[in-house]
Amino acid sequence: MPRMSKKRKQELSFFLNDRGRVSYSALCRRCAHPCKQSFRALVIDCPHYLSKRAKGGNEHG
Repeated sequence: MPRMSKKRKQELSFFLNDRGRVSYSALCRRCAHPCKQSFRALVIDCPHYLSKRAKGGNEHG
């Protein structure tokens, strides 16, 4: 695996883990869409994610 340039490292600094590799949120790891989020971010809402436990509609009761 080639080393990252200084500019590329600065661009991806939020995504780099302790080993220097790019890592994404557990929710985004297997997602096919390009809207990946960092493992450091707290994922509040993802427009493409639909949980298997989610019910149809906006009913909360």
